Amino acid sequence: MPRGSKSDDCHLMVEVMENWFLADRNSLKVFFGIGFKESQLPAAARAVEQITKAEVYGALQKSTAACKTKAAYGKGEHSFKLLALMDPSKVVGRSPWAKRFIDELKKKMDA
Repeated sequence: MPRGSKSDDCHLMVEVMENWFLADRNSLKVFFGIGFKESQLPAAARAVEQITKAEVYGALQKSTAACKTKAAYGKGEHSFKLLALMDPSKVVGRSPWAKRFIDELKKKMDA
């Protein structure tokens, strides 16, 4: 542990930020529009932090392959646009590590 750091200075994340997209499926539907197939995403009840990188990317490719208004999901083309649309309360509600990260940031901002 680096000198001067505390255990609450370390935060674990999902494998990739796309895991968080699974917490806010409505934003995915709105963004990709006609042809988006939510049924190709992992089950909504699954913990977003337990879904592998390969599974997330595969599911995003399959769910967006038939979209009419946008190309199939591409990290460079879509990831940050989608991240900006995500509802933080949905991400925090589905990801305990995201909640911990946000809570710790808020504490540090108030300090």
